[in-house]
Amino acid sequence: MSKILVFGHQNPDTDAIGAAISFAYLQKELGKETEAVALGTPSEETQYALDYFNIEAPRVVTEAASETNQVMLVDHNEFQQSISDIAEVNILAVVDHHRIANFETADPLYYRAEPVGCTSTIIYKMFKENNVTIPAQIAGMMVSAIISDTLLFKSPTCTQEDIDAAHALADIAEINLEGYGLDLLKAGTSLSDKSAEVLLDLDAKSFPMNGKTVRVAQVNTVDLAEVLDRQAELEAAMAAENAANNYDLFVLIITNILDSDSELLAIGAEQAKIEAAFNVTLVNNRAFLPGVVSRKKQVVPQLTEVFN
Repeated sequence: MSKILVFGHQNPDTDAIGAAISFAYLQKELGKETEAVALGTPSEETQYALDYFNIEAPRVVTEAASETNQVMLVDHNEFQQSISDIAEVNILAVVDHHRIANFETADPLYYRAEPVGCTSTIIYKMFKENNVTIPAQIAGMMVSAIISDTLLFKSPTCTQEDIDAAHALADIAEINLEGYGLDLLKAGTSLSDKSAEVLLDLDAKSFPMNGKTVRVAQVNTVDLAEVLDRQAELEAAMAAENAANNYDLFVLIITNILDSDSELLAIGAEQAKIEAAFNVTLVNNRAFLPGVVSRKKQVVPQLTEVFN
């Protein structure tokens, strides 16, 4: 049996990398030859967690078929968010907490999807179900993923299962959950030194919606004005991305992690859909979205509904 590559989505966030590391470890403990890899370099937030818990970042890969025909997916299932040659390899397992779309396999597989705030919460349950001890370093990456995905439990995607798992993992990792959590989130908000192109690609996913392609990027900050001062630069970069990749709409969600609100910036031909989805009027391509922090629950479903 060839080695099994385990990875999260493109433009990996802390859950994509943390879930790959923890799920690969669990599968190795269960007798499989696995390696956690990544479809991009870690963000500053993720690197903060990796450094804090003294874990080496997974190697970055762009395709899988040249070294294996077996993969496991975490924190995603949609093929356009996965590795470039995903259709050429055998998917053995998926563990995810997102919608299921644009996904099919030729062979049966293990598929686990639960409506929780973080994939690492599901993997925590799998460790318990299989009576496998979680090392402190692995627990640290898993709790970091939960903190990141739930914005320290402020996101509407957060469930009691996420909170319970985070507290248990924090005990294993021997960290102060609130103190470490805020430090982790702040580590990902340094944006001033990044070009508009880099900023837009930090955490971006493409979604097919009724024949259209919508690109939705999200950045976290503690100062909305710092990002919005660069609006002209961002708009130019978004328009260039639309032209280069045939996106019909590019949406940037700028989230203030302290106030739990977001500003939306939209460029593309389908702006009327934005206004209908969020019951707003775009002014200068922008709208304020009070209480919106989750792309998965508060942005993509609303857009999908109006496009369909």
